[in-house]
Amino acid sequence: MATEIRVPTLGESVSEATVGTWFKKVGDAIRADEPIVELETDKVTVEVPAPASGVLTEIVAAAGETVGLNALLGQIAEGGAGAAAAPAASAPAPAAAPAPAAASAPAPAASAATPPSPAAAKIAADNNISPADVDGSGKRGQVLKGDVLAAIAKAPAAAAPAPAAAPRAPVSADDAPREERVKMTRLRQTIAKRLKDAQNTAAMLTTYNEVDMKPVMDLRTRYKDLFEKKHGVKLGFMGFFTKAVTHALKELPAVNAEIDGTDLVYKNFCHVGMAVGTDKGLVVPVIRDADQLSIAEIEKELGRLAKAARDGSLSMADMQGGTFTITNGGVYGSLMSSPILNAPQSGILGMHKIQERPVAIGGQVVIRPMMYLALSYDHRIVDGKEAVTFLVRVKESLEDPERLVLDL
Repeated sequence: MATEIRVPTLGESVSEATVGTWFKKVGDAIRADEPIVELETDKVTVEVPAPASGVLTEIVAAAGETVGLNALLGQIAEGGAGAAAAPAASAPAPAAAPAPAAASAPAPAASAATPPSPAAAKIAADNNISPADVDGSGKRGQVLKGDVLAAIAKAPAAAAPAPAAAPRAPVSADDAPREERVKMTRLRQTIAKRLKDAQNTAAMLTTYNEVDMKPVMDLRTRYKDLFEKKHGVKLGFMGFFTKAVTHALKELPAVNAEIDGTDLVYKNFCHVGMAVGTDKGLVVPVIRDADQLSIAEIEKELGRLAKAARDGSLSMADMQGGTFTITNGGVYGSLMSSPILNAPQSGILGMHKIQERPVAIGGQVVIRPMMYLALSYDHRIVDGKEAVTFLVRVKESLEDPERLVLDL
């Protein structure tokens, strides 16, 4: 008896994946729950465990193929006989050459016997979609209402890249051999699509300010050893920035909202995403309910998420539900940049390099460690006054960090 290997549930809003590496080849023995194949989604990489022990008799979806939820990946046969059983079963086929032709004839009939559901047929007709072009998820491949709706939802996304599909400019014969063509990973494709969608959809604008980091740096220097001894984690800058952001979000809720059709959805919680660079691309794990956490708890959670991102072990739960994002280009030396929104969020804060600069304080020119801040926001939701006020509140909290402790 064969056991099917199918694509597992991949998490909220994830409907397909790319087959990565098969850890076994046809004929190999497999133990139950042993990782057998790697799937790469637009958010994380997932290892699929073997559903049973036996022998891998068939690989249906090869590396690089795109598969949907519950799609068949391969099959496992019980014991060692399975590997031989599959070829044996197919051996009589040549002897009965006419039979396959006869057997294949009813296939269209089977398809005709499973027409799309009435609701699916109506929606498809209303949107000029042929049910034959839609992958059905019902019994015997029947196209259901949800399948058509999913196809409609994907249609704009498929159409959007059309302008980018223009023929590539010719490359000289001397340069062609020195080029290397590498297929984009699903994560990189998703990053590209989401960033372009954000530019195409949101009325994006960026406002800038600068913050004197000396008060935070002095506070950090004064207490970092005691902080690490008590909490077991280093005191960095991200804890201060996260608390400053959550305080500002409470005062300016539009920066913590999103658009859903003709509605504005205001979030009465602060799930702060932290953009983290990895070898495979940028990921944004989320610190949930950051407004309810202490600076020590934020630093601990950020450390856990950053390590998981680098190790490729982030879960779906770690990546979902963000309401606002912080990105720190300063760690790479960026002095100034305009971050792109992490849709459907309405705001993203860009941190930058701390650099000593001459500034005027109390009529005197002094050298201070300064950082440029950039807030990109969706002008459809956030007015200029709200955006500027938000950034000023962040600046005030960082230049007077006692405000964060006193919740001011």
